Amino acid sequence: MGRVIDLRSDTVTVPTPEMRRAMYEAEVGDDVYGEDPTVRRLEEMAARRLGKEAGLFVVSGTMGNLVAILTHTRPGNELILEAESHIFYYEVGGCAALGGVMVRTVPGQRGAIDPGELEKVIRGQDIHFPPTGLIALENTHNRAGGAVIPLEKIRAVREVADRYGIPMHLDGARIFNAALALGVPAAEIARYFDSVMFCLSKGLAAPVGSVLVGSREWIARARKWRKMVGGGMRQAGILAAAGIVALEKMVDRLVEDHANAKFLAAGLAEIPGLKVNPAEVETNIVRLDVAATGMTAEAFCAELKLRGVLASPFDPTIVRLVTHKDVTRGDMEKTLSVISRMVG
Repeated sequence: MGRVIDLRSDTVTVPTPEMRRAMYEAEVGDDVYGEDPTVRRLEEMAARRLGKEAGLFVVSGTMGNLVAILTHTRPGNELILEAESHIFYYEVGGCAALGGVMVRTVPGQRGAIDPGELEKVIRGQDIHFPPTGLIALENTHNRAGGAVIPLEKIRAVREVADRYGIPMHLDGARIFNAALALGVPAAEIARYFDSVMFCLSKGLAAPVGSVLVGSREWIARARKWRKMVGGGMRQAGILAAAGIVALEKMVDRLVEDHANAKFLAAGLAEIPGLKVNPAEVETNIVRLDVAATGMTAEAFCAELKLRGVLASPFDPTIVRLVTHKDVTRGDMEKTLSVISRMVG
C-alpha cells in the first residue's frame, strides 16, 4: 500500500528536526517555581505575538480553555457559546463538571454569532437567573470547516459584551490560520478578547502544548487554576523549546496548508456523488458530504483507510479532511485519485 496519507487532523504532525534539537538542548528549571527559562521565553514570546501582557504554557487546548473559563467565571455563572463550538462539543463538559458553569448556546452562521441573537440570551438582573459570566468564540471554527470569523463580526460581538460588562475569551486553537486567511497579524484578532488560547501542537507542528495569554494579573490567577487541574509541569522547557521553534518558523508556512486544502476541495467537487463547496474552504479543513454515495461517513473513511488515506467521520454523512505540514500537493493528487476510483 505504501505511504499512508493522514488527513484526520493537523494534530498528527510530528516535530521538525529543528524542534527535536531544540528540545534536546533546552535549558530547563522547575516551572512550578517559575524557574524554567525556556518556558518563560515561550510565554513571553506568545504574549508579545498576540499583543497581551503575559502568557501561560498549558498541556493542551482543552486545558487552556478550561483554565480560562475557571479564571473568568465562578460556579453558577452562565457561559455563552456558539452552538457548534469546540468547547461545547469536544471538551468533556469540563466547565460544568469542574467549574459549575452552565452553558448557553447560540446558533451561529459558519461559527459567527449574530450580535442581536447574542444580546437576547444575556441574562438580566433577575433573582431567578444565573449571571452571564463569559462569552467565548472560536476562530478558526472547527465544525464550520475551518471557517474564519471576520474582524467586523468579532467587533460587533465585543460591543455587545462591553455594554453588559462581560469578558470575552477566544478559543484560538488555529488563530494563526485565521490571521493568515484575514491578512492581519494574530494580535489584531486577539485585541477583541480578554484572553486567548492557541495551540502549538496542530498546524504549528510542536509535539505538545498550547498557550493561554491575557493581562498579567489575569494570567497570575490562571496559573493557580492550572496548578489545580494538574497542569503544573516541572522541567517543561523540553516541551516549550519546540513551541518556540513553532512560533518562529512554522506560522508563515500555514498558507501552504490552505492552498492544499483549496486544491483538494476543488478536485473533490469534480467527482460525481460527492458534495463540497470549495468557496467555503478558507483555511486547512475540508468538509465532504458523501450522502449521495449511499455510504455513511464511517463506512467511507473505513474504505479510504484500506486504500491508504486516513480521514475523520465528522457527522453521519460528513467526512473531514485536514491538511498540514506532513502532507504534500502530491498527496492531494493521490487522495483525489483514490477517492475518484473508490466512488466511481
